[in-house]
Amino acid sequence: MIHKKRYYSNEVNFQDRTILLEGPISGKKLNEYEFHEGLIAFRKPEEQKKALIGIADLPEGRINVAVDGNTVIGYVTFVYPDPMERWSNAKMDNLLELGAIEVADGYRGAKLGTGLLELSMLDDAMEDYIVITTEYYWHWDLKGSGLSVWEYRKVMEKMMNAGGLEWMATDDPEISSHPANCLMVRIGSRVKTEDIQEFDAVRFTNRFMY
Repeated sequence: MIHKKRYYSNEVNFQDRTILLEGPISGKKLNEYEFHEGLIAFRKPEEQKKALIGIADLPEGRINVAVDGNTVIGYVTFVYPDPMERWSNAKMDNLLELGAIEVADGYRGAKLGTGLLELSMLDDAMEDYIVITTEYYWHWDLKGSGLSVWEYRKVMEKMMNAGGLEWMATDDPEISSHPANCLMVRIGSRVKTEDIQEFDAVRFTNRFMY
């Protein structure tokens, strides 16, 4: 299920500057921007920029960004689940994964993560998709934030809620390995019952735990 990507934008004021939230943007457009040196959660900034350009040009890939001047300071990605993950086992063309969300240090007080998620869900096409995100505490910036695991989980959950994602149970071994880890899901209003049932079968592969 591939939709035409409709562009959306919004502006946020932060410390006397105007931050542009926009997307989904193309790989060509993304290549025109600089990448903030603080975007290092997954790779070095230039390497992450190349990875995001690749995602942006996938038919189903969606990249929404926060831009200060000509510099990307935050982003969120949506793409089909990794073939190595259990979520791809359903082979559903209407299942998207919120693969990454990152905001550069120094901008985190602007609630840009929340703003990016809200912008993402303005797209009516999202009503045809089940959107998931898998949260693992070892990916969280506990040191930089100064928060405990549970404080960070609360902040993360609140941010995801702004994008309409809610906690859902699963017997996935990695998620179940620590109580702070979680699966969060948004089911679009036009998703069919049979697709929801298929997704539920992937959430719980052990029928006795269903």
